[in-house]
Amino acid sequence: MLATIRHPAATAPEAPTLVIAHGLYGSGRNWGVIARRLADRREVVAVDMRNHGESPRFPTQSYPEMAADLAEVIESLGPQPVDLLGHSMGGKAAMQLALTRPELIRRLVVADIAPVAYAHDQTRNARAMAEIDLSRITTRAEADAALSARIDDPALRAFFLQSLDLRQRPPRWRLNLPVLEAEMPKIVGWPGTLGVFDHPALFLTGAESRYVLPEHRETIRALFPKARFAKIPGAGHWLHAEKPREFEETVRVFLEA
Repeated sequence: MLATIRHPAATAPEAPTLVIAHGLYGSGRNWGVIARRLADRREVVAVDMRNHGESPRFPTQSYPEMAADLAEVIESLGPQPVDLLGHSMGGKAAMQLALTRPELIRRLVVADIAPVAYAHDQTRNARAMAEIDLSRITTRAEADAALSARIDDPALRAFFLQSLDLRQRPPRWRLNLPVLEAEMPKIVGWPGTLGVFDHPALFLTGAESRYVLPEHRETIRALFPKARFAKIPGAGHWLHAEKPREFEETVRVFLEA
């Protein structure tokens, strides 16, 4: 089963458990601050998706498999339905689960992704991480310097380096990079899943992101007829990291409506 980080409710739970599924190259640890703040009235469980963090390594990374992983976690938590939040790759896995096992989910939050195939390719970033000679790395600063030769964006490097375990000698990536690179067509794609999730769903996007476009709304509404749409000003694809308080408040209002 997937590794999880559980954030118990600060008081007696008044709402269903919230499960959080991170995006590509991320982990449940990335969501620590938001998860703890949302745990004031409910338990929050952040997962490490397969081939990420401390979760098991598998040879494949398809959305039906990722949805089955999430279903196993949800069924282990006790009473269903739960609320489910997914960002990017995790958002697609969450949509896949909602369309195939709708009884498990009360409310769905999809952060900056649509149920469509994308043309962009993230294999360059997997290769950049894999090409670093970790036997020469002893500090995060050294790792950042090595990665800067391949990735210009310091914010993106900082995000990737959250998945570098410097306690190990030599350090190791908490990512199954060969599989993620090989399975990239599935990750940026969409399996064309049919079905209808007839419960409330929030599609929350960064106003400066180009991942969810106006032309995607017809496809979204066909699968999620109760979909609502909201944008966070000044945020891009990493909206939860760029505008965490605004992200948290928007999610809270939707889940508690």
